[in-house]
Amino acid sequence: MSNQALDSLIRALSRLPGLGRRSAERAALALVRRPEPLLDELVRALQQARQQVRCCERCGAFTSVADNPCVLCTDPARDDSLLCVVEEAGDILALERAGGFRGRYHALMGKLSPAKQTGPTELRLQALATRVAGGQVREVLLALSTDMEGDATAGFIAEMLRSRGVRVTRLAFGLPADSGVGYADALTLKRAIGGRMEV
Repeated sequence: MSNQALDSLIRALSRLPGLGRRSAERAALALVRRPEPLLDELVRALQQARQQVRCCERCGAFTSVADNPCVLCTDPARDDSLLCVVEEAGDILALERAGGFRGRYHALMGKLSPAKQTGPTELRLQALATRVAGGQVREVLLALSTDMEGDATAGFIAEMLRSRGVRVTRLAFGLPADSGVGYADALTLKRAIGGRMEV
């Protein structure tokens, strides 16, 4: 038995990150089973997000239409000399949840990827160069993924900023908190050894 509307809902949900076909199917069935409390609320929230959520014109973080540039860019207590470069706006949320970083952010909106045909012009690299050229930035911290594409993006940015008089650093590599050596993969262990520090 096929229901076109239900199949469309399942397909739409399965395109979301982290939801495969089975998870999308379970979510869709839960929504249509109780449309008043669940489906109606989801529709309202999606419409509100579409109308009111934007990416900050300066850093790329999620913000409201009314707060653009965002509160992270306009907070006078943050350090203008330290700029953290991330791949996506969601990475800014993760770093803010972790705490400990009081500088500014810059989301690239992706990473260099020949497989996905993402080159330098598809990323917010020119905006990054413009921000650094402004003269306030002294250090650029690269908080990029540690896969091959993240490493290539980090190398490209380091080369791009080398002549601009800023220090380019990268997040430390190592073992996750509450984890043991026996559970780490070889690359993580190799990077942890390379990035060791004095006790």
